[in-house]
Amino acid sequence: MKARKIRKTRKKVVALSGALAVLGVVGTATAFGDGTGDRQRVEVHGGRVTVPVAGGHTTVDTASLAVRAQADDGRGWQLSAPAADGLGPAGKVSVRGSEATWRYPSTGFTVTAAARDGRLAVSVRSDRDATLNWPVTGVDPATRELQIPRGEGLSVPVADRWWNSSKAGLAGSEAGLSDGLTMPFWGTSLAGRHGSSYIAESDIGSTLTFASTGGRLRTEARHTFAAREDTGDYKITFALTDGSPVAAARDYRAWLLGHGGITTLRAKIAANPAVGKLVGAFHAYTWGQARTAEGVRRLRDLGIDRMWLGYDADGSPMDAKAVALAERSGYLVGPYDSWANAQDPDSADTPVSKWPSPVWPDACVRDADGKPVTGFGGRGCYVSSEALRRAEPSKHYLADRTREMTANGADSYFLDVDAAGELFTDRSPAHPMTQARDRRNRLERMAGLSGDRKLVLGSESAGSWANGVVSFSHGSGTPVTDGLWALERDRATWGGYAPAGAPAIYFKPVHLPQDIAKAMYDPRYRVPLYQTVLHDSVISTERWELSWSKLPDQSRTRALLAMLYNVPLNLVLDQSELDRHGKQIAALQRYFEPLHQAAATLPMTDFRRLTPDSLVQRTTFGDGTLTVTANFSTATHDGLPGGCVDAVLKGGKARRMCPPGL
Repeated sequence: MKARKIRKTRKKVVALSGALAVLGVVGTATAFGDGTGDRQRVEVHGGRVTVPVAGGHTTVDTASLAVRAQADDGRGWQLSAPAADGLGPAGKVSVRGSEATWRYPSTGFTVTAAARDGRLAVSVRSDRDATLNWPVTGVDPATRELQIPRGEGLSVPVADRWWNSSKAGLAGSEAGLSDGLTMPFWGTSLAGRHGSSYIAESDIGSTLTFASTGGRLRTEARHTFAAREDTGDYKITFALTDGSPVAAARDYRAWLLGHGGITTLRAKIAANPAVGKLVGAFHAYTWGQARTAEGVRRLRDLGIDRMWLGYDADGSPMDAKAVALAERSGYLVGPYDSWANAQDPDSADTPVSKWPSPVWPDACVRDADGKPVTGFGGRGCYVSSEALRRAEPSKHYLADRTREMTANGADSYFLDVDAAGELFTDRSPAHPMTQARDRRNRLERMAGLSGDRKLVLGSESAGSWANGVVSFSHGSGTPVTDGLWALERDRATWGGYAPAGAPAIYFKPVHLPQDIAKAMYDPRYRVPLYQTVLHDSVISTERWELSWSKLPDQSRTRALLAMLYNVPLNLVLDQSELDRHGKQIAALQRYFEPLHQAAATLPMTDFRRLTPDSLVQRTTFGDGTLTVTANFSTATHDGLPGGCVDAVLKGGKARRMCPPGL
């Protein structure tokens, strides 16, 4: 298992149909309600186009694409500064019903602004290859916080000195909206009960840049129009919100629901009852004794009756006896696999990069010069999903790989990378591919695993577009900062792949540098954006190399966050780990299990900060089925001691846990 490279500065029936429905369509449904905007006409006053939206109206300046909002209570603010590019003179505006259209003849852009389901929906079409840097957001002086779905989610104070500095690793960076963030939206909160939501419907070819200007953070989206990539259309929606730190996530969830774009866990369990074994389960990658029947018995003896047990592709999988006992115990078992890389079979450093001839090198992704695109970690090449798709009917590479990996009876599968969204353009004349085609290929093959094969499927940092085909995601819970990747490359500090039975990269405790810890785990800035959108669809955990015991200084905070968000911890287990921490793991799992059983299939319906310092937080699931309050401070609040969490099931009494940490 290897950390996914993220760039700096920057079943089958229910599942696949829902996932594909989300891609490339125009937004509908808003967090504010009834779609009355479609029944209202846009108005044009000179070069200004006014579009009604839920909660007020918006005005687009055709000369610059600057956008302003006016709420029903009279409050106004800037949704976007002018486009950073020269657009050229705007042509005449034509109006039809709820939309207005105009052109910029000198640059080839045609813009349509429409009232659609309570939102301002802007579509830009280019008649040539070009780039557009817009919208430019967070520029209004009243903006207080910026919400971004980096991993689970962050809400960052835009005027905070540390977040504007290089120490935080945010200013001066960019994230791809199809791969750098877990979901293609962002939001802002203003002073008072107002805010904004931005959804990039055209996520492929789009990035979001974070800049510090005058000591304040702002964002700038950029879209690349390329005929070869079929990215000639760029669609952005704007919505007015109540300014909650999760309001933009609520808006995006409403957008997804409006497209049939969320496949619920209930539907997945109905299609494959084994998915239900995820409910109440912690996740763990196993090594040494933990991969044996004896290791499974130790977990049972600790009183743990729900687990997802995975193992690396290192030539020593769980044997059939251990798998059978695990499944009788109510556990899921699944191998790690990756279909993204190929190496020369004679020198490959991992079994998952070995493929039958001629996958290496014929199936490699090729760049514009016809050269193979170098694979993960500078080894081998990235494999073209289109090459594998074309070969599958006759060669059965994927079917054979899956059959081999599950020959021990495993009923789950972790497919690295596929749902994370690192998409490729393949210039090979034998298997040409756009990034959009790459994503469709991945969805189809993941649907084959979770649908046709009835495997309980997970992937890495699953983007929202993949929620229909995966049931769990490892990594989407982690708001990774780039400093982490540099730390992981420092083998003396982080640990390497030895010893074979318990690699230090997973087992060696590490004390995170202060800035990395603050950027990733300071609860003042953590917000459950992913859970607000997908709690009832995808079970999300942290990354596999960031097991609960890997970071002892953050162990208490991470346990509190897991309970607050109603998500499982991700562990690594071997004999010594169970010796040291087995009883504590069992206590955490026993507390978590009934809460997850009550709420895993329900949406997260509310998130609130209860104190000015944001260190006491509350979540609600369903119609109050579960309410969880976590106190990350050292002081008691309303009877809840610092470092503790209270969970209340509807009609019941508070259940308290105060994890001691490691």
